[in-house]
Amino acid sequence: MSANEGDLTMRVIAMGGDAAAERRAAEEKLCEYTLDGSVDIKGRPAVKGKSGGWLAGGLILVNQGLATMAFFGVNVNLVLFLTRVVQQSNGDAANNVSKWTGTVYMFSLIGAFLSDSYWGRYKTCAIFQAMFVLGLGLLSLSSRLYLIRPVGCGTEHTPCASHSGTEMGIFYIALYMIAFGNGGYQPNIATFGADQFDEEDPAEAHSKVSFFSYFYLALNLGSLFSNTFLSYLQDHGKWVLGFWASTGAAATALLLFLSGTPQYRHAQPCGNPMANICQVASAACRNWKSGGVSPDVEILYEGDEKTDAGSRKLLHTKGFRFLDRAALTTEDTNSKLATCSKTRDQWKLCTVTQVEQVKSILRILPIWVCTILYSVVFTQMASLFVVQGAAMRRATPLGGFSIPASSMSAFDILTVATTIFLYRRAICPFLARFTGRSTGPTELQRMGLGLVLGAMAMATAGTVEHFRKASATTANSSELHILWQVPQYALIGVSEVMMYVGQLEFFNGEMPDGFKSFGSALCMMSMSLGNYFSDIIVSAVTKATAVDGRPGWIPADLNEGHLNKFYFLLAILSVADFAVYLVFAGRYRKSCKVDGRSDDEEEGSVDDEEACHA
Repeated sequence: MSANEGDLTMRVIAMGGDAAAERRAAEEKLCEYTLDGSVDIKGRPAVKGKSGGWLAGGLILVNQGLATMAFFGVNVNLVLFLTRVVQQSNGDAANNVSKWTGTVYMFSLIGAFLSDSYWGRYKTCAIFQAMFVLGLGLLSLSSRLYLIRPVGCGTEHTPCASHSGTEMGIFYIALYMIAFGNGGYQPNIATFGADQFDEEDPAEAHSKVSFFSYFYLALNLGSLFSNTFLSYLQDHGKWVLGFWASTGAAATALLLFLSGTPQYRHAQPCGNPMANICQVASAACRNWKSGGVSPDVEILYEGDEKTDAGSRKLLHTKGFRFLDRAALTTEDTNSKLATCSKTRDQWKLCTVTQVEQVKSILRILPIWVCTILYSVVFTQMASLFVVQGAAMRRATPLGGFSIPASSMSAFDILTVATTIFLYRRAICPFLARFTGRSTGPTELQRMGLGLVLGAMAMATAGTVEHFRKASATTANSSELHILWQVPQYALIGVSEVMMYVGQLEFFNGEMPDGFKSFGSALCMMSMSLGNYFSDIIVSAVTKATAVDGRPGWIPADLNEGHLNKFYFLLAILSVADFAVYLVFAGRYRKSCKVDGRSDDEEEGSVDDEEACHA
């Protein structure tokens, strides 16, 4: 080879090397940014090394722990506050706690709507947290100035004086400001924390799954302080000090949340999701005369490549065929839409993605309905479990120290922490060998196990109550020690990890883009409706059993009632609910995404492949 030929060869190699280097540089630059469409606070594509990850996620976990401590500083002893300070009966106090807790979760829908539609999750969290802090401050002031009179009242043996209508009005305004602030904040903070991890990056996607478990762990550890130290203070009449501690924790949580502003990743709001649902329903009804929809999906309007901000396209699936009429079109219509500058009327013609978003929600709803009764079971821990514990022997050998009935939920929290740690570190990797899934059992399997364990908890509580009543000595007193409640609290702890962590993962993963906060709100809504149904069931049982002069199953003096029968009733209802859940869970099929596949699809699930037409 001549010198000129060698020189030419070297130049070609150099050019090829430069092209390869440029290509590698472009790939490295692309890898600097998240692939899920998240942005920074200024709306620019989020840079991986400078945003999100466990630094931002950890800050959100601490925020959640402090905010939860503040909330449960009010919630955990509210039933005792209403009986000892406000002078309500056990039944009325339990029902009012259920109504208030249910309202907290009902407000989550408002927060989710504002977040998904207009404000985004960051702004929504900040605004509602501020309202939460103000409500706690007002509760602390009103308790100090109006409710705790005479000073030192509010203990088991020293009830407070009566209160005027104005004083009670201020109290309820503060209480429902707390409900509104915490309710609007809660569904968004979980999803906002998940936004800090890029689900298109395998490493970060695994961290995102783990985040929900640690989020629930932070929630429970935050309430541990409330269920022990604050509960002890309040049980001994130091209500104002406990409320001010909650206010300080909530204010600290807000400041920490705001301090992480430059670090956060943000998912852009996608517009009003309710309008999308209404458009699909309207278009389907307008086209109802079009007859059956052909299996050929090419007659369904796909739309252009662009979707709403933050949304990804979904493939057409079987099921809910009537809704397919909303996207029904012809080749002639498609060509006109492609060549004509006139935009389509979204109330007459929707895209396949819009239709599939509605289908995704409809598929989830039956699963969600089956979780409501579990929340009826769960809410007993904050109401009747406390009343039951207060009627048991609570003394200890430690210098006359008496265990507060509400602090028994600490055993639930410790069980939750232990279960999450063991599940993530040992049980999940072990089961992954048999299931073939890196995350072990599916979310639906874990939720089903949660239903079963909830029924077992109620049966255990009924058994304990049977022996408590048998050993009763005087009114609302028993020789059975309160530590016999530990098994029922522990079973509730394991069941809620299976149910509520599974719910968070399931709804966040299955909800279409633009409905993520709504998915978290559904988790809270099941708790909300559970509290309301608990109120209805307690009232109905009390009315049905309090006949012919009998006190009923849940009287003021538990020794005259049959609380054990009420627990057994809930256990039976839970078993029936589990049977219905098995039917819906067995029929459930995941949505098919264009930009990424579900876990079952990655494993080659025949059912999911058959569910997709495209």
